[in-house]
Amino acid sequence: MRKSMRFLVTVSVITLILLSSHWEVAGMALPPPEDTPEEILRTQIIIEARSPIDGKPLTAAEYAELQAQLQKAPPPQLTTKIREQVFLLRIRKTLLQLFPFLNL
Repeated sequence: MRKSMRFLVTVSVITLILLSSHWEVAGMALPPPEDTPEEILRTQIIIEARSPIDGKPLTAAEYAELQAQLQKAPPPQLTTKIREQVFLLRIRKTLLQLFPFLNL
């Protein structure tokens, strides 16, 4: 009887220690009270942005204008001869992958 009582007390103490230490960890996992909840952030309209180029703050109109400029394809900077050489090299690479025994 004495052994079972001692065992019960020991198990109870260990359980209380483990639970109390777990509660502290659970309390530390909460975000700070000044954090805005994600549900509220999702409903807010974003009116400012940052430039994807240099990270400077932009207004919504400036950001839209910059995005439109970035969507336009820049003029080709390589000469026609160089572009043709690159094209031929890509064809050669593809042929060598398909037919490795060719001596191109």
